[in-house]
Amino acid sequence: MPPVLDEFQGLSAFDAIMRYGNLGAGAEHLGISKSTLSRRISHLEHQLGQPLLHRQANRLIPTEAGTLFYQYCQQMLSLGERSQIALDELREEISGDITVSAHPHFLRGWFNRVLTDFIEAYPGIRLTLTANHLPPSRDDDQVMLWLWEGPVKDTGLREEILGQQQQHLYAHPSYLRQHGHPQHPSELTSHDWVNLIDRHHPNLVLNHPEEGEYRLSLPPSRFTVDNVVVHADHIAHGAGIGLLPDYHVRTRAKAHPGQFEACLPEWKGPSIPVSLHYPFGHPPRKLGALLDHIRRRVPADWTR
Repeated sequence: MPPVLDEFQGLSAFDAIMRYGNLGAGAEHLGISKSTLSRRISHLEHQLGQPLLHRQANRLIPTEAGTLFYQYCQQMLSLGERSQIALDELREEISGDITVSAHPHFLRGWFNRVLTDFIEAYPGIRLTLTANHLPPSRDDDQVMLWLWEGPVKDTGLREEILGQQQQHLYAHPSYLRQHGHPQHPSELTSHDWVNLIDRHHPNLVLNHPEEGEYRLSLPPSRFTVDNVVVHADHIAHGAGIGLLPDYHVRTRAKAHPGQFEACLPEWKGPSIPVSLHYPFGHPPRKLGALLDHIRRRVPADWTR
């Protein structure tokens, strides 16, 4: 019999006495001491407000109330057992294969830790993570869940926005000492620019809480790459100024402090939506568990 809830201990104690007729045999059946069994019976009788058993020779015999209550006791124990089995089956069903496709920018850091925690919580899960530069598509029926960065057109999948990554301008302190700190976005055209492929080029829109929107045409990038980690590496090596997600900068600063200094910190770059994509309809239990797991771990500043 699966382990019952604590609230059912008194019921299982009474059931053992009714089955075996004495404290010794009942206690042995439950794997507890006779004194513990006796306390559970006394507690149950106190809760019900009347005695359920009386002693006759070496046996414990049910009272009239005990005989009546035993019928309901068996029903409640049966219900408790079925509920425990259902809960066990629920956990067991969160198992099997899950293939996740993620934008390459999420292969390290936050998302990797989220997935590691998930497979540790559910040992029956076998998870495959692939990187993909192509937007999510329902045509790829091997993938159960996509994590994407940036806007996407109609994918034929359910889209769930997790949040928005905020961006600011950053450079290495040595670059700013050598080339000076820009005082206004208009001065960025005279600085070396480090850009991500297909992002904010050649035109960039910055926003200020008081001055509003400012549009500028960026200079040709000194170095263009399609990976935010490599992009950040070159900014950290003093190659120039570039836009970086604030979350990435803060995370990296924990391991490598002093690599980035904000430029024009009051000016904010375009935010980047982060979204999940998965098939329409009721998700399988294993996918539902993964979705809930991810939602609970979204970085706080993405949802501000």
